[in-house]
Amino acid sequence: MFKKFLVNFNIMVYNPDNRRSKKEQPLGDVIEKLMKAYQLDDKMKEFDLNDAWPELMGKAVAHRTKNIKIKNKTLHLQIDSAVMREELHSGKRVIIERVNQFMKKEVITDVWFS
Repeated sequence: MFKKFLVNFNIMVYNPDNRRSKKEQPLGDVIEKLMKAYQLDDKMKEFDLNDAWPELMGKAVAHRTKNIKIKNKTLHLQIDSAVMREELHSGKRVIIERVNQFMKKEVITDVWFS
């Protein structure tokens, strides 16, 4: 019975008449749709931002940044220095502009520090 299912499954998968859509799509578009469907697009943006953070903000800020999260268009930064936190707080607009410019679209509209 199980072997019969596998044979039928293989036929169903490779049978071109059983396709759901005959329209071809670029692989990048398909991956983007999957990421949005499983709500992973924000997480990937966080990974990209973590990698680029030293380049965007400098080594000193990157060294003091312990955690970066994006939630509801708000960038949450955990900074381990109160002095650095206050300096960055006064330059929130610059951080927002740099991050959005790096992402090539508006990803964040606010920054919260902890």
